[in-house]
Amino acid sequence: MIETITSVFGTGSMNSLIKTGGAVLTVLLVVPALFKLLIVTIDEGEAAIRTRNGRPIIRKRSRAGHEAGEVLVLRPGSHAVFPILAWYRRVDTRVRSTDLPARQLTGSAGHQHLVHASFDWRPVVTGADLRVFELEVVHVTERTGNIVGAALRDLVRSDGRLELPMNAELSAAVLDACAHHVRRACGIELLSVVITGDALTDGYLLSTALSAAPAADDLTAARAAAVLSAHLARTA
Repeated sequence: MIETITSVFGTGSMNSLIKTGGAVLTVLLVVPALFKLLIVTIDEGEAAIRTRNGRPIIRKRSRAGHEAGEVLVLRPGSHAVFPILAWYRRVDTRVRSTDLPARQLTGSAGHQHLVHASFDWRPVVTGADLRVFELEVVHVTERTGNIVGAALRDLVRSDGRLELPMNAELSAAVLDACAHHVRRACGIELLSVVITGDALTDGYLLSTALSAAPAADDLTAARAAAVLSAHLARTA
């Protein structure tokens, strides 16, 4: 038995065993590892812009369902990375919320209102929109906030009521007013605008009190004159 084992290790059988084992390990470990290097997996909640040498790959000819000039975009799933010089810039497509700073808005009747608002948004997963989102807009939330704030100001300015509309009504109006502009300018989808606060400002309350004071003095003087004239009429 010992002689048999010794003969196995001392002959070409050992070389054959090593070669066979190496081939098996190569097939089971090395080949899948190399194959994985040529595969990129895009998860749910994200998309990817295909780029080469740091620049996006843009379609030069229209294809079925795609327009010329769009950036190549990958949907969730596994995709081949070939050639090696092509890679993918990932984009988070989950919904995000951004708060706007408190704004003092003046209505058409001269009333000032302190308005707090926020908006929910997400990138649009198409080539043209993602191209704007990733490559042409540096501060997406800041630019969108300016557009939403301008629409909110215009709606409040054109409202002649002494009080602002209900929050749900004003939110829907702002969304309708600027959703298309936000997508075209920023490459994102504006999902909702939430008006989170509404209060009269101290400046408006003070100005109202000051303007009401002379009217109150005039009313008091008129009442005193009426009482005096009635008294004089009785004594006469």
